[in-house]
Amino acid sequence: MPAPTSPADLFRHGLRLLLDKDIAAWVGLWSDDGVMEFPFAPPGWPARLAGKEAVAAYMRDYPDHIDLRDFPDLKIHETTEPETIVVEMRGTGRVVRTGDPFDMTYIAVVTVRDGRICAYRDYWNPLAVLEPGADFTRSGR
Repeated sequence: MPAPTSPADLFRHGLRLLLDKDIAAWVGLWSDDGVMEFPFAPPGWPARLAGKEAVAAYMRDYPDHIDLRDFPDLKIHETTEPETIVVEMRGTGRVVRTGDPFDMTYIAVVTVRDGRICAYRDYWNPLAVLEPGADFTRSGR
């Protein structure tokens, strides 16, 4: 695939990598000093990951917990800042341990600099981790 040319293209490419469970390649889309934030993180969960290595450690085991199958309802909104997009999406699949359905709605604010993700604010639903039978880990949802 040719190198993504816009923040929206880079984001879409990243979603494809997540569906392919290629976490290493997804992390490769990040700048070394990239920051991932979770403004609604529940107590005991990380609210901020500073640096590509921290993001890699957080995401490393994600496919062992969540088997993502699709991102339906994807909407990418450009902003007045050309490097920043706002994304509305759902991630669907299954919880690996239980086989239960996984269906999470997200809002993300993503900033790209020099073709790499440098900031990602992930507004996911923290109540989902409190639902009976939820099998999420603190290292990767």
